[in-house]
Amino acid sequence: MLALGCWGLDRGGMWRDEAVTFQVARRTVPQIWRLLHDVDAVHGLYYLLVHAVLTVHPGEVVLRLPSVCAAAVTAGLVAALGSRLARPRVGLWAGLLYAVSPMAGHYAQEGRSYALVAAGATAATLLFTRAVRGGTWWAYGTVVALTCWLHEFALLLLPAHALSLALARVGPRAWRGWGCAAAAAGLGLLPLVLVSRAQSAQVAWLRPPTWATAQGLLRMFLGPADGVFWACLGLALVGLLGLSAPGGRRGEPTCAGVAAPLAVVPPLALMLVSRMSPLYVDRYVLYALSGVPLLVAAGADRLLSLRPRTPLAAPAGAVAVLLALTHQLPLLRADRDPARRPDDLAAVARAADRGLRPGDPVLFLPARTRNTALTYPAAFRGARDLALAEPAAGSGTLYGREAGPLRLRHRMASLERVWVIADRDVLAGRWTPGSPVERAKSAVLAEEFTPVRESVRGEVAVRLYVRRALPGLSGAPEPPPVPPRPARR
Repeated sequence: MLALGCWGLDRGGMWRDEAVTFQVARRTVPQIWRLLHDVDAVHGLYYLLVHAVLTVHPGEVVLRLPSVCAAAVTAGLVAALGSRLARPRVGLWAGLLYAVSPMAGHYAQEGRSYALVAAGATAATLLFTRAVRGGTWWAYGTVVALTCWLHEFALLLLPAHALSLALARVGPRAWRGWGCAAAAAGLGLLPLVLVSRAQSAQVAWLRPPTWATAQGLLRMFLGPADGVFWACLGLALVGLLGLSAPGGRRGEPTCAGVAAPLAVVPPLALMLVSRMSPLYVDRYVLYALSGVPLLVAAGADRLLSLRPRTPLAAPAGAVAVLLALTHQLPLLRADRDPARRPDDLAAVARAADRGLRPGDPVLFLPARTRNTALTYPAAFRGARDLALAEPAAGSGTLYGREAGPLRLRHRMASLERVWVIADRDVLAGRWTPGSPVERAKSAVLAEEFTPVRESVRGEVAVRLYVRRALPGLSGAPEPPPVPPRPARR
């Protein structure tokens, strides 16, 4: 997992969510704390962790290293779970399957919290199995609480573990221990839930999940490649035969009895809730992936148990995983391309850098596209941000506070040309921002300017607009000549 995570880690550009992590984590602790009162409180603990990491070196590789390390830890924890709940060869196969999963590899290279949440959830599950068998519950509750502070939807671990307890038919003592730990974790998370609920506009773009959403997640969990998908699906179904404790024994969770609830309950619960209030995104339940390789490995072990004297079973299983890796290698290689992310802000910055000159006016439409300038400020050095009234860090916002519509119109009234960094959906009229300032930006551009040059990088366009000719005059003015820009070292 560590090797696959480090492979191609320097993609040469960040996408918008990573860029938010980068620019927020580079602020001072008081500035981060101020931001969390108004927006993104759900990622607050993660921002503080990355703030400490980026003091070593503020670069995109260092930004992603915590996720790489967390993914490697998760693979090891999956292996430990398989060994504890079944036998060492199940742990070996499950850990390797997790490591070669394209979904795990994708989020191992993201500068976001999801790989760390997966590590915390898997560690909590391992502590859960130990507590059920006579260990203490305080460590389990502590890890669950910390994981939920990395992302509050990790709280869906609790119903998954409750189902595992029911399948294992544990006694009242185990239920009391789990209940106390779950209650403590829930109460500890309550302040974050209250604050993040007030910031729910951050996920207003989400839509209710559909049957296709569930099918897509199943594909990502079991393997996008057809051969790997069908093989893993068959083995997982065989693994489900071991859901309950064998021989009627009570209080002994099985590998399948822990893995299946972990893999199914969090995504299913979030999808059901999202039918009424959309909250589901696949990355929010990445931690549920840990249950899938355990279930697949348990199924393979059950099949091999029909022939108990099969020699070299463990190495043969490892070779099968290597074949799965070979089959999915093109997917893993393609995922290292920045174009596979929703956008590439480094490419947008390079396009802006080729056109912008010191003193040139720039308009960001909508304000979140200013993320490019906050992440790659060198490309915008010397440019005039027309709408900005207060910088992002000082205002306690993600992208800065902008001037009002009248002030913005006044600033644009004397301009002959303006560079626009814009969302393509806004430019095409497929989405209209609700803010009066954003509507004013679009209106002034449509009424008084015309585009003469464009460079598109994914979902973000870099356009040069020039003022239209006055009524009664023919044609539009030629854009002022653009002198060559000296090369930067």
